[in-house]
Parts: sequence; structure tokens; C-alpha cells
Amino acid sequence: MLSQCHGGCSEVDSLTEAVAGEGFSLKCISCKKREEVSARATVDWHFKPLGEKQYWHIFHYDHPRAETIHEQFNGRMEWQGTKKSDIQSGTIYIHNMTFNDTGTYRCTFQRTIFLVQNDVHHIVEKHVELSVVKVANREITSLISELMMYVLILVLQLWLILVLVSCYKKISNEYEAREAKLAPMSLTP
Repeated sequence: MLSQCHGGCSEVDSLTEAVAGEGFSLKCISCKKREEVSARATVDWHFKPLGEKQYWHIFHYDHPRAETIHEQFNGRMEWQGTKKSDIQSGTIYIHNMTFNDTGTYRCTFQRTIFLVQNDVHHIVEKHVELSVVKVANREITSLISELMMYVLILVLQLWLILVLVSCYKKISNEYEAREAKLAPMSLTP
């Protein structure tokens, strides 16, 4: 008999660099602390362009309806978050990133937790500083892992060469010792 599995929730930060002309997934996760308590949430995304002071309301999700609000993002935004009323992932996908999309994005969860005594309203805000670049930069973890891979390959090859040389010397010494032992026997009349 297998028991039912309940998935967990982990709050992971969004990446902060997008490539112009490509799509980009803006992640925003707000885990509910008690899974057994029912809740309902809505998610709003706001955008503040680089050098501006005001945020623009650009996207709203209230299950099952997703709505792009600002004309700069019309036809380019897609909801990729939780597709039920108790939203924990407020991820959106922006198609065809432009340099004008550089700036600060604010994700706001408005969650109502339904308790026996009374309902509790909770607001969570997360910010993402996004840069749009012409060519993607490699992340430091990618560079370090590639470097470690090459170092490991080099070390293993050197170790293999040392083992082969050691085995060759051992076999050569045994052969010479056997030849030296057999040489006096062949010289005796």
C-alpha cells in the first residue's frame, strides 16, 4: 500500500538577467505555512522602468482569469503560476524581451486564509531587479563547474598515466629478475 504524497513548497528567487528578443520567466513564489488550511490568493505584477519613480500595474491573476493590464506588455505575458485558487507560485512568462523591459518588477500576493474563527488577510511582496542584455552572460556556478570538470579530467588522466608507468616498471623489474635468475642456469655446463 502506498500513501498519498504531498508536494512541498520552496521559495526560490527569480533570475535577474534576460536576453533581448527571447522569452523570460519571472518567478515569484510565496509558500503558505500550513498546507491543511484552505486559502485563496490573487497575484499582481507591477513594473518600474529604469530611471522612473512610479510602478505601473502590468498583470493581474485571479484564478482562473489572467489579465495583462499595461499596453507595453499586451500579447507578451503568459501566466505560468499555480492554476488553482490557492496560488503559491505567481510566475509569469514574458515573450520577446526588449531593452525597455529593464527595471524593477514587484510581485504582490494577496492571500486570504480561511480559519474557523475568522479569515486572515496576508500580503507578501517580492522584488526582482531585471536587466535585459544583448547576449547572455554565463553564471559563476556554470563557470566553476566547467573548470572543476576539466581539472578532474586532467587529474584522472595523470593518475592513470602514473598507474600505467608504475605497472610497467613492476612488470619490467620482475622480467629482469626472472631473466637474471635463469641466466646463471643456462651458463652452467
